[in-house]
Amino acid sequence: MDARNKPRLVVIGNGMAGARAVEEILARGGAEQFTITVFGDEPYGNYNRILLSNVLAGSDDTSEIYLNPLDWYADNGIDLRAGVRAVRLDRFARIVHADDGTALRYDRLIIATGSRSFFPPIEGMWADDKTLLRGVFGFRSLDDCLSMIDESATRTRAVVVGGGLLGLEAARGLQQRGLTVDVVHSPATLMNAQLDDPAGAILRRSVEDLGITVHTGTATTGVRGADGCVTGVTFADGTGVDCDMLVVAAGIRPNVGLARGAGLTVQRAIVVDDHMRTIDDDRVYAVGECAEHRGQVYGLVAPLWEQAVVLADHLTGANPAARYHGSRTATKLKVAGVDVAAMGLKAPERPDDEFVQFSEPRLGIYKTIVIRDDKLVGATLLGDVRKVAFLMQAFDRGLPLPPERVSLLFDLGTPPVEVGAAELSDDAQVCNCNGVSKATLVACVQGGQQSVSGVMAATRAGKGCGSCKSLVTQIVEWAAGGAVADDPAGTWYVPGVPYPKPELMRLIRELELHSVSSVFAALVPDGREDAHSKMGLASLLHMMWGDEFVDEPDARFINDRVHANIQRDGTFSVVPQIQGGVTTADQLRRIADVAERYDVPMIKLTGGQRIDLLGIRKEDLPAVWADLGMPSGYAYGKSFRTVKTCVGSEFCRYGLGDSTALGIALEQRFQGIPGPAKMKLAVTGCPRNCAEALCKDLGVVAIEGGRWEIYVGGAAGAHIRKGDLLATVGTPAEVITLAGRFLQYYRENANWLERTYAWVPRTGIDTIRAVVVDDRDGLAAGLDAAMQKSVDAYREPWTDARQDDSDRYRTALPLIALPRVPVR
Repeated sequence: MDARNKPRLVVIGNGMAGARAVEEILARGGAEQFTITVFGDEPYGNYNRILLSNVLAGSDDTSEIYLNPLDWYADNGIDLRAGVRAVRLDRFARIVHADDGTALRYDRLIIATGSRSFFPPIEGMWADDKTLLRGVFGFRSLDDCLSMIDESATRTRAVVVGGGLLGLEAARGLQQRGLTVDVVHSPATLMNAQLDDPAGAILRRSVEDLGITVHTGTATTGVRGADGCVTGVTFADGTGVDCDMLVVAAGIRPNVGLARGAGLTVQRAIVVDDHMRTIDDDRVYAVGECAEHRGQVYGLVAPLWEQAVVLADHLTGANPAARYHGSRTATKLKVAGVDVAAMGLKAPERPDDEFVQFSEPRLGIYKTIVIRDDKLVGATLLGDVRKVAFLMQAFDRGLPLPPERVSLLFDLGTPPVEVGAAELSDDAQVCNCNGVSKATLVACVQGGQQSVSGVMAATRAGKGCGSCKSLVTQIVEWAAGGAVADDPAGTWYVPGVPYPKPELMRLIRELELHSVSSVFAALVPDGREDAHSKMGLASLLHMMWGDEFVDEPDARFINDRVHANIQRDGTFSVVPQIQGGVTTADQLRRIADVAERYDVPMIKLTGGQRIDLLGIRKEDLPAVWADLGMPSGYAYGKSFRTVKTCVGSEFCRYGLGDSTALGIALEQRFQGIPGPAKMKLAVTGCPRNCAEALCKDLGVVAIEGGRWEIYVGGAAGAHIRKGDLLATVGTPAEVITLAGRFLQYYRENANWLERTYAWVPRTGIDTIRAVVVDDRDGLAAGLDAAMQKSVDAYREPWTDARQDDSDRYRTALPLIALPRVPVR
């Protein structure tokens, strides 16, 4: 059908429910039926909100949680309005009005606006009607998560209000970032929505064993502040806790303002029928946390998937008889490192309900089952969830239960857990996050995919909270008859090109592949380009070829395309290079002039001893760089960033070496070189370590006798690691030589996005020292030459960018006046 004649489907909300509904619609031929537009408040693709706690804890990078990156929308012909909020809905004219001034007519509309953090009325929490006190956060979105990570870098003590799942995950994440954390929970039991009192007590003990202080039965009534920043919280009994960061995880509320303003029926959320249509307008559907079905509003992901299937069946006509009858909620997750599974009733409700309970608090284990009329109607597992697969199946299906009820909790002559995969029925749901059944996994294996990771990639099983990975592995092994294939993709440098890094580099050299597109064309069997691989390939090719690398803009992430760091509101941050942290009055004057000229809303000193200009519009970037007249500080790329220094021997009375001069020399030599991940260096003038050299990718410390110690593999971000001593040398020239050789060895051998703090212990400091310092393998000359090639290829990106006459710096969302229909 001609695109101009297709009905238009507009989706308001690009979260997990909205995007899943679109996926289900596409799977039913929806792209042929509709022209699809998606509005999303956030300037990103669709990501897995469940994994935000992993990002906060530092176990996942933000790039790892995307379900559908921006390329996916373009590949499927979807008009994604990322970062654009729908602000008004005119149902009579069938028009969606957005905050960028646009208006879009629809033929069918899906409201998937999700929910938002709930902030209880606590005195002192708000700076004004719209702004929280500095240091106070909700924990709902990727921006919330990133803001918390930034704030935690300079904070020491956090309070989390809310001892539910989200609050405990926030507490654990902040603790892993080095903060002392208190959890404050009004009810007497942690996770009281899922756990009974004994289970909550055991969970509390497990959480406290981690070093987190727990206050239950404690109501937070006030937030103390000073100079606009949070300083503590006050409890109802008059006591309190000091803190410099406060996270409120006290629940969520559906986003229903748009629907209510449009006259749709809203009770607890937008009321829908069994087709997921609103009860007031057959053209308007609602799905996810903003929808209320038969009095229920669901916050777990599995019900959202079930709703999306029914909505897509009905909307596309694939199955007009499809009905949503509600969901039985069961959840299995890991809370602050503790396995938890809960389904149905927490305790017996009738006199004849059977109740089996096992508790071993010392080991952190608690198990209960509730049985009614020989059917499982509730179960709680804490600390040991090995029987959860069968229990979930019995709960969902109403399976007959064994007469020995205790065998539901333990293996007592019953088949071991490992053969449980064979016992599961084909329609048993294995991955609740993505709605993947055992039959889907088995079909994938029988279709030829016989590696665990391959099945997970094809079906998305295990790609949510990850708690089902062990069961997915068991099913794949069972379905493959024990012949599970090794996953070759596990060794690939990037996911879309089937070669480990050494083989990939050899082929790139032999075939003289200088661009990302040429690598895909030559080395991928069907030549298909993979969006997830482009950034890693561009970095690798740049490292290998230097000035012979053919840069293709579409192979770059937005930050690398525009040489600045995109911010939550779509503006950019600009960090000029300040070598070794040493600046001049002239540079400061120019920075100040630019800040005034372009109304820069924030000027921030960074931890790397530089100055960050935040809030710059994309179209202003070339002019800002021209007015600054300073080189880029590369604060946005997977590349060499900066060298932090102390004042060294020239001014400091303790200084043993000229750390400032050496830091500047290092920064001048290695500026901008690409790598598998960012590289941060430091030079300190004495063992007092004021420049924090021991926790950098490469740190240099001046010691007595005019000598220098070189440390590698340190970290002080999400991971804390003291660097390993690589060598002690006598001159700055030797430092520069070994630094270059080490960085080149790292660049050639580390995995994509693998920081030195992971690569150094994986490779072994003895091996690295043997290669880099002792030249055991005869590689030193080659490493030196390769690094020199990269150094010679340096081009200042802001100078080059100012010559760019393309539309790269135009605003991404031009405001095009669209036809408007008068509001009736």
